[in-house]
Amino acid sequence: MPLSCRPARVFATAGACKKSLFMTDLAATGSAGSPPPRGRTVAGFDVMLYAITVFAWSSSWIGLKFQTSSAVASDVSVAWRFGIASLLMFALAAARRQRLVFALADHLRFAVMGVLLFSVNFWLFYLGGHHLASGLLSVVFSLASIGNLLLGAAFLGQPVVARVALGALVGFAGICLIFWPEIAGAEFNHDALVGLGLCVAGTVCFCVGNLVSSGVQTRGLPVMSTTAWCMAYGALTMALLGLANGHDFALPAEASYLLSLLWLAVVSSVIAFASYLTLLGRIGAARAGYITVLLPIFALMISTVAEGYQWTAMAAAGLVAVIAGNVIVLARR
Repeated sequence: MPLSCRPARVFATAGACKKSLFMTDLAATGSAGSPPPRGRTVAGFDVMLYAITVFAWSSSWIGLKFQTSSAVASDVSVAWRFGIASLLMFALAAARRQRLVFALADHLRFAVMGVLLFSVNFWLFYLGGHHLASGLLSVVFSLASIGNLLLGAAFLGQPVVARVALGALVGFAGICLIFWPEIAGAEFNHDALVGLGLCVAGTVCFCVGNLVSSGVQTRGLPVMSTTAWCMAYGALTMALLGLANGHDFALPAEASYLLSLLWLAVVSSVIAFASYLTLLGRIGAARAGYITVLLPIFALMISTVAEGYQWTAMAAAGLVAVIAGNVIVLARR
């Protein structure tokens, strides 16, 4: 989920990170280099980058669920995840000979973004993962594409056109359909609503982080080295929280936990981020942003196979509405 994010141009990320990244991650948008020529044809290499990014970020949610099933505290898991990812990003930035030394004022911005984009938001999703299927985490996070635009209108004075308002309404209606059985069913599902609330809070946190990152983008700082610092500050934030809570930082000798940790740090954070940035520079933010539409589909497919997620007609209709809302918001008119 990429660092240089413009609230008016949105990718939903997802990872985590997902998602990165500015995960999305699973969801931010940005620009890398000069915009591609107008009407440029999407090539086979672009399709490969799409596939890598979608697979890496949509699979990050099931990796997150493997971690929540462990005895390791959520803040500790997030600290390890982005501690490893930041070291790899520093190595990648150094290999590309990107600038690594920045002014104190820049580091303060990096720290704020680290808290919002690479620690607290993921921590909230980890907590929500104790209550919801992994695919549903991705569905909620996909609404970051809408949240970015609404917050941009509220705090940056960006106009909200009619199609954006329509897309927001359709997307939120989709979430209501998916969770309606827990809200109005014969048995009120308290855990599901707690999970939903945590994931919504994590998505809002991510969107606020995008507002902060838009200011860094205007300074023209190198994206990979900047992201490495943000990840490092995010990992430090979670490490301090874990220490304050008295949590153990020892990693368990569980193959499922260790493999999911490496997957989240290496594939869903570093490889997906590098692929997305490359795609962004080749075809532009508008078309790359449609990854938002694909993430919840594949995440729920993975959840169906790995967790036995039970589909209902209302859930299917809700997913279609969420996807439609993102398409409406992202479409260029």
